[in-house]
Amino acid sequence: MPCTTLLVGKKASYDGSTLMARNEDSGAGQFTPKKFIVVRPEDQPRHYVSVISKVEIDLPDNPMRYTAVPNALPDEGIWGEAGINEANVAMSETETITSNGRVLGADPLVKGGIGEEDMLTLVLPYIRSAREGVLRLGGLLETYGTYEMNGIGFQDVDEIWWLESIGGHHWIAKRVPDDSYVVMPNQQGIDWFDLADAFGEQREHLCSADLIDFIADNHLDLMMDGADSREALRGVKEFDARAAFGSHDDADHAYNTARAWHMGRTLNPRSYVWDGPDADFRPESNDIPWSFVPEKKITVEDVKYVLSAHYQDTPFDPYGRFGDPAQRGRYRSIGINRNNFVAVTQIRPYLPEGFRCLQWIAMASNVFNELVPFYANVNTTPAYLSNTGDTVSTENFYWANRLIGALSDAHFGATASPIERYQKAMQAKGHELVNGFDAEAANKDADALPAFLEGCNQALADMARRETDSLLGKVLYEASMRMKNGFSRSDA
Repeated sequence: MPCTTLLVGKKASYDGSTLMARNEDSGAGQFTPKKFIVVRPEDQPRHYVSVISKVEIDLPDNPMRYTAVPNALPDEGIWGEAGINEANVAMSETETITSNGRVLGADPLVKGGIGEEDMLTLVLPYIRSAREGVLRLGGLLETYGTYEMNGIGFQDVDEIWWLESIGGHHWIAKRVPDDSYVVMPNQQGIDWFDLADAFGEQREHLCSADLIDFIADNHLDLMMDGADSREALRGVKEFDARAAFGSHDDADHAYNTARAWHMGRTLNPRSYVWDGPDADFRPESNDIPWSFVPEKKITVEDVKYVLSAHYQDTPFDPYGRFGDPAQRGRYRSIGINRNNFVAVTQIRPYLPEGFRCLQWIAMASNVFNELVPFYANVNTTPAYLSNTGDTVSTENFYWANRLIGALSDAHFGATASPIERYQKAMQAKGHELVNGFDAEAANKDADALPAFLEGCNQALADMARRETDSLLGKVLYEASMRMKNGFSRSDA
């Protein structure tokens, strides 16, 4: 899946939360309706069979409840994508990434392995920390292999870890620095990897057990001052993982690197020179860092803005009205027509465990939608988000937002104001409701919390529906008034 990920460490966020966010985008030429659900232990399979690869895996008999954003239609399997389990651990899968021929020739992809369809279902119900998520998925990759290259995020109240598959069976994982954020388009992203830590204390780096032999046997170390032996590799603290394991295609400069450039340009506008002939980084740069220390603490609204970006304030904005028209749409936007949804998982350390986790959800094209917060410690989700099917209907959040985006795109200037007012209203009302619900939840017994939070989620969904229906009416009016067959007697 072509997607975009943003990870924010706890000291880089506005309230000390860890924040993990990702757009799921459909492949070219298609759209994938999504729904937001809870998977209860009794609904979790004990013997898993993949639709795509047909791999079969026996699963433990003690799964935890978890949220997920699966495909609304089951024809290609589950594709759970983003969720939080009852141990307050979150998972985001996957960011489709790439590798090179040397890696794939040494460790070919496995046709009958696991992939994005499977990973959330196989991992999230069984882990109690982000680190445990890395180790469980890493073990599955080593055992079953994978048929695609992917990056996967794991999050708990203290840590975020990012895992990248390397060939069919190998993997590396790195802890997101607490004071930093990570930008990830569809490329192998980890730049510098501490092999000494991964084969030592494993404080911030983990990897498959035979990675040193894999690097040495296949001559993957491309550093000019690289190690000359396996033992020397074990001591390397700054191994160039991106050069060793990644790919650098010309197409990346239109599709991938520009997205990382715009995310950094937005969140660190003064730290680097981003434009002009003397820029530190340009849209085509292959060396844009994996992580940055932000200039100010990052909010949920910042995350949404970045993951909705279409190169605003640059010549490359497809909706731009100034500059060279030939430059507009030159680079693949982050907020694209094929966004299926964006999820932001927020784990708030200052609240009791029973209601510290929020899963913010927006559906369809991010340029025209807005996030709504939902509590994760629940047994059901509102029908407005869980009843998505293949029939276009304003009865659910996904299709209502898909309609708004399609109508607004063709009339961007005329609909920009109602879209902006909708987004700001949803942000304010979401925070207002959550603040009130948090205060009430503090007085609830643990056993009563899930039912109470389900009622809170319903109120949030009702708010979202009122605001979304109102916006749909406004953009439909603007689009209708601009139909090409418009005519009045005064036109004669």
